[in-house]
Amino acid sequence: MTSVQSSTRLPCGNRVLDLALTHVMGILNVTPDSFSDGGKYSQLDAALRHAEAMVATGATLIDVGGESTRPGAKAVSPLEELERVAPIVERIHRELDVIISVDTSTPAVMRETARLGAGLINDVRSLRRDGALDAAAATGLPVCLMHMLGEPGDMQDNPQYQDVTKEVGEFLAERMARCESAGIPVERIILDPGFGFAKTLQHNLSLFKHMEALHAFGRPLLVGVSRKSMIGQALNRPVGERLYGGLALAALASQKGARILRVHDVAETVDVVKMIAAVESAE
Repeated sequence: MTSVQSSTRLPCGNRVLDLALTHVMGILNVTPDSFSDGGKYSQLDAALRHAEAMVATGATLIDVGGESTRPGAKAVSPLEELERVAPIVERIHRELDVIISVDTSTPAVMRETARLGAGLINDVRSLRRDGALDAAAATGLPVCLMHMLGEPGDMQDNPQYQDVTKEVGEFLAERMARCESAGIPVERIILDPGFGFAKTLQHNLSLFKHMEALHAFGRPLLVGVSRKSMIGQALNRPVGERLYGGLALAALASQKGARILRVHDVAETVDVVKMIAAVESAE
């Protein structure tokens, strides 16, 4: 792994993210079929109210997604995704003081939402769709590269690894190199280990345990485990009863150096982050 010295300042459009701190990213799914809140925020006013509530309780980023990437999810057309995402990005940019992340793999969505005020591209496919590298480079925005094998529709079909942490690192290193070749400097890259994507429960637990190995790249880590099946499988809990397991993982991720926690339950996670910070700042 190649280490890159990380700055604590990450320009995100017209705002700056201070990576000396741990940030909470609120999830805003404007889709009808997301695994935990599908359809709740697919209307513009409901989506904006939810974004406002998350900002009010401490989210410094809002991650807007118009395509479900749950296991078995079906693809949507670029036009449909753009019609879902663009209006809410435009409204949030106009009305709220927050960094807007766009959860997309679609080049047209990257370009248009950057124009409308997005500050970060969060791509579960690590810019592997045709034209995505060039589109992301053209926006000038930072990008989050996530590990996933296959596509959401088939990613859980018997994923196998000899050493999951090592192989995730190799994948991310290759994508970082491709980004650099396309004109996206490493200083604009965030890394996501991809918990729940093409991984069994044991893969997820092992990767989480050894997450610190990914700091060798010198890039900030984003961790998204909120309400995911790894919590449900470990604790035997349905989606609606995974809050406490998620908060435990948020605390662990923060202790392991994650700089962005992508969550549904913003207020509770912000309390976790603040409590850790209070202890760590004590004499």
